[in-house]
Amino acid sequence: MNIEVLVPNLPESVSDATLVSWHKAPGEAVKKGDNLVDLETDKVILEVPAPETGVLASILKSNGSLVVSGDILAHINSEAIADSSNPARTASPAQSDETATNNTDSSSAATLSPAVRRLLTEHSINPHNIQGTGKDHRITKEDVLSYMDQQSTTSAPINPVQVSQATVTTAPDPIQTPAPTERTEARSTANLRPEQRVPMTRLRAKVAERLLQAQQNAAMLTTFNEVNMQSVMDLRNQYKGRFEQQHKIKLGFMSFFVKASVEALKRFPAINASIDGNDIIYHGFYDIGIAVATPRGLIVPVLRDADQLDFAGIEHSIANFGEKARNGSLSYEDLNGGTFTITNGGIFGSMLSTPILNPPQCAILGMHAIKERAVVEKGEIVIRPIMYLALSYDHRLVDGKEAVQFLVTIKECLEAPAHLLLNI
Repeated sequence: MNIEVLVPNLPESVSDATLVSWHKAPGEAVKKGDNLVDLETDKVILEVPAPETGVLASILKSNGSLVVSGDILAHINSEAIADSSNPARTASPAQSDETATNNTDSSSAATLSPAVRRLLTEHSINPHNIQGTGKDHRITKEDVLSYMDQQSTTSAPINPVQVSQATVTTAPDPIQTPAPTERTEARSTANLRPEQRVPMTRLRAKVAERLLQAQQNAAMLTTFNEVNMQSVMDLRNQYKGRFEQQHKIKLGFMSFFVKASVEALKRFPAINASIDGNDIIYHGFYDIGIAVATPRGLIVPVLRDADQLDFAGIEHSIANFGEKARNGSLSYEDLNGGTFTITNGGIFGSMLSTPILNPPQCAILGMHAIKERAVVEKGEIVIRPIMYLALSYDHRLVDGKEAVQFLVTIKECLEAPAHLLLNI
C-alpha cells in the first residue's frame, strides 16, 4: 500500500518552504517517525517524519525545490521489504562515500541535529570522517566546524609568491631568471581575487525583508542612557551559588533586564503596544522576545507571560531557547508573537548601537558591554561597572517623553534591585 509523504501544514505567516536535503534514498527501509527530509522556512527548519513503516518507493521533490502545505514529497510502500539490490545500498566504496556525503544513513541521521545535517550537506562532508565529541559520540556543530578548519589548513595552497621567491633563491645561477611562462603563471595566480556567490538562506532573506520594512514603515528614533550595574553584580555574586544549587540554573543578567522591562512596560503601556493600520493595539500581556544569534542568522524566541515568571523561570526559559537555537529545534510557537524585544550586543563586545525594531512591535531595548568607568558619587570619583542602554522606538506611537521615562525606569530598577524583588 502506497502512503503519501506530505508537506505538513505551515503557519499562516509562512507561504512556502525550501526542501533542504533528503536523508533516505528510494528503496531504503524506513520506520515510522524516521526523519525523511528537512524543509527550511524563513523561521525554522522542519523535519518531516515517515508516516508509516515500509520502504521509500519514490521521491517526487528534489533538493532545492519550493514546496507548500499539502504537496506530496514522496511515497512509502508500507507492504514492501527493503530491496537488497538497491544501488544506494550496494554501491562501491567510492559511491558509498558520495552517497553518505549528501544523505546521511539512517543511524547517523537519527542522531544528527538539523544544524549539523545542514553543514554536512552544504559543504559535502561525509559524517563518517568526523569524530563526534558529543554525548554517545554524537557529532556536534563544533565538531563539523573543527573538521572544516583542519581540512582547509591541510589543503591550503602554498603562496605562489613564496614559491616564486624560493625558486629564484635556490636556482643554481643567481643571474638566471625564471622562464617567461613560469613568471606569467605565478603572476596570474598571485593576482587572483577569489569570490563566491551563494544564495541567501530563507532566514537571512526574511531578516533582510523585516529590517528593511522596519526602516521604511516606522518613524524610528533611539534614546540612550547608562546604568550602574554595581548593585546587580553585588546581588548576583552574593546569591548566585545558592541560586544555582536550588534552581539548577545559573543566575545571569538577562533575568534582571527582563524583570526591569516588564515593570517599565506596566508603567508605560504604549511601549507594549503595536500599530495595525489606523488602530493601536494595547497588549494586556508581556511576551518578551530575546534576540539570539545563530549560525543561520538572528532569531527572536519569545518568553511568554514574562510577568508571571520568577528569576529562575526566566533563566530556565532562556537557557532552553539557547539549546534549541544551537541544535536547530526551535518551533514556530517559540518564535511567533512578542510585544517587546531585548537584544544584547554586549556579549560580542558592542559598546553602543541603535537596535532596529522588530515589527510590528514599537520598541526594542539594546544592552551593551559592561565597562569600568570613573563616575562621581557623593562628590567623590569612584570606579563603577557601567552599561550603556539604547531604546529604539516608533515615534508614531511613542512620544519622546515616554521613551526617556521608560528607559529611566529600567535604570532605576537595575540600580536598586529591591524594586524588582519587592515589587515596589
